[in-house]
Amino acid sequence: MDNQCGIILLAGGASSRLGSPKQSLLFKQTTLLQHSIHVALDSLAEFVVVVLGAAAETLHPAIQDAKLAVVINNQWQEGMASSIRCGLQYLMKQQPGLRSAIFMVCDQPYISAGLLNKLVTLQRETGQAVIASQYAETTGIPAIFDKQLFQELLQLKGDAGAKKLIMQQPALCTVPFPLGDIDIDTAADYSALQKM
Repeated sequence: MDNQCGIILLAGGASSRLGSPKQSLLFKQTTLLQHSIHVALDSLAEFVVVVLGAAAETLHPAIQDAKLAVVINNQWQEGMASSIRCGLQYLMKQQPGLRSAIFMVCDQPYISAGLLNKLVTLQRETGQAVIASQYAETTGIPAIFDKQLFQELLQLKGDAGAKKLIMQQPALCTVPFPLGDIDIDTAADYSALQKM
């Protein structure tokens, strides 16, 4: 199948502003990490890779699913770019026929398989190198990248993430994600989420 798509779930951060691993926060009777894993596995993507880092020892035992791979990013202190490289290198090695990769994080509680499927479908229909999510006057992840951008993704450094690559696209296609700006960085964010 030449349209193979993989998902890289970036869950390697230290949650320094929150003070404890946000991946373990409860949301709708499950953790944010487990919710994101379920969403990824329910999507059209053929492969799912979870990238752990700062809290890997705590989080890894809780991931009991044979349908995905878990990789540990030992350079997590560098920032998000290191998790992007770690996950993509693993996926490229395991799945040489990979055509595209979706990057997502685990602190967007309103992410859905439907949204991820729209990214996959729109890319297959348009052939665009990047399809990103649109929310709150900005464009970002979850986003799908064609393999022609894999080498550029592997060059990312620091805490920049893939935003720069997304914004460099001359004719960027987006999918609306109205609740995409709701993410969990602080205790106040989590408290607000629980009241929604």
